Amino acid sequence: MKTQYCDEIRLADFQPAEEFSVEFVRGLTRTPKILPSKFFYDARGSQLFDQICELAEYYPTRTENKILADNIRDIAALCGASCFLAELGSGSSQKTRWLLEHLDDPVAYAPIDISRNHLLAAAARLSEQFFPLEILPVCADYNSPLELPVPSRAPQRAVVFFPGSTIGNFKPQEALHFLKRVASWCQPDDGLLVGVDLRKEKTILERAYNDAKGVTAAFNLNLLARANRELDADFALQNFKHRAIYNETLGRVEMHLISRCRQVARVGARKISFDSDEFITTEYSYKYSSDTFRQLACSAGWN
Repeated sequence: MKTQYCDEIRLADFQPAEEFSVEFVRGLTRTPKILPSKFFYDARGSQLFDQICELAEYYPTRTENKILADNIRDIAALCGASCFLAELGSGSSQKTRWLLEHLDDPVAYAPIDISRNHLLAAAARLSEQFFPLEILPVCADYNSPLELPVPSRAPQRAVVFFPGSTIGNFKPQEALHFLKRVASWCQPDDGLLVGVDLRKEKTILERAYNDAKGVTAAFNLNLLARANRELDADFALQNFKHRAIYNETLGRVEMHLISRCRQVARVGARKISFDSDEFITTEYSYKYSSDTFRQLACSAGWN
């Protein structure tokens, strides 16, 4: 980890981008092919995801915003006075503004995100909007070892904010380990505020991940475009198509990139073969009931 100062903002940089090449090739040379969804979020991917959050079909963002708006005073009271707020996968930090505007004398805010440029831009906006609140951005893969920054002023407690139902990107056993790891960053009186998407009708779920404007398809295909930009790859994007389906048995949305034909793509010196209709899994999004998620969190040590 290294510390950088960018326009008076102290950035803790765990340099997560170095993993991209190794994990990308590893994912495409296994059977079946699968890529970590964390690599969606380069600068272009982060911009596309912000657009997804505005789509009519994509209910999670507006629903979560409404929950926060309707309950913000109770949520802020639970966070307590003089808290240190750390957000995982902060993106543009839109939801966090609800909290920061209502918290009682917050000590600091630490946005944690894998997209360095997107993170710094959001941190600069928040620093201006909420001055003199201390903003402590962390560029990291939150699923890898990291340390929360230490605010200049001692907080009464820390609260980890994990909105957007991103917890659903983990398989249940992975989610259990993740929740245990977050608990290990915290003291006994600290808190976790997490957004979880509930199970619902298949048609609603599949529309949310197959929008009419094709923004989610562009977001999915950007993963290959990123490899072309950064890994000296030669994916022909027109030879792949986006698909998202709801697996009712496993309770998850599965997002795929499907090869339209038999083809060979190059990633650096490595050649990757695809059969016609072979797919790469790029994301799982598990949906929970309130009871099953409560049981999962309790198993990880949360009360």
